[in-house]
Amino acid sequence: MWQLNLPEYQFRLKQTEKGYFVLDNFRKRFVKLTPEEWVRQNFLRYLTEIKQFPSALIAVEKQLTMNGMKKRCDAILYDIQANPVMIIEFKAPNITINQQVFDQVAVYNAKLKVNYFLISNGLEHFCCKLNVENASYSFFEGIPEYEDFCSLTT
Repeated sequence: MWQLNLPEYQFRLKQTEKGYFVLDNFRKRFVKLTPEEWVRQNFLRYLTEIKQFPSALIAVEKQLTMNGMKKRCDAILYDIQANPVMIIEFKAPNITINQQVFDQVAVYNAKLKVNYFLISNGLEHFCCKLNVENASYSFFEGIPEYEDFCSLTT
């Protein structure tokens, strides 16, 4: 598998004539194992096991309809009232996280209107707060623990 800047986790894998698949515990099914999926699976385990984000508040591959077009967020974190609070975007390790990636998340945010973004390619991780007034981002020093993140959003 691809080496990431995350703890190592064990996953249930299977191989078919169509390639490798990994069991996604969020979607409760096997999904095609791509480099981006590998990042998603590892990073979600990191969020839930290390940073204590409740898995019940994370929706994976959430479909959005925008201007009649269907888009799909990699993951969305909700608060306990089921309001979206963070967009989580994953890229393959060979994809550089640049302004285009932040712009992609901003497109999703036109619909969701959240204040927080978390973006990772498995090697680099960015967690930030959107400053709507001046269209800029305030970056965190690393990924906050869920409890710390909750204190920021209240």
